[in-house]
Amino acid sequence: MNRYERPSAGGEAEVRYLDADMRVVKPGAYVRCAVTGQPIPLDELRYWSVERQEAYAGPDEALTRALGKG
Repeated sequence: MNRYERPSAGGEAEVRYLDADMRVVKPGAYVRCAVTGQPIPLDELRYWSVERQEAYAGPDEALTRALGKG
């Protein structure tokens, strides 16, 4: 997401995860963590997998998924 893209007022966004960025396909305020299911506000999203096209709430969740435990 770049500085000109703004999430809409609410709802779940659809995002395409890229190597060092992300592209919002369907505007929304958040995405869901692939491991925990918790909503992650787009402006707080820091962890994702390009290969799996999944978002993670934090480093612990990303590691859990990478190790095949989630």
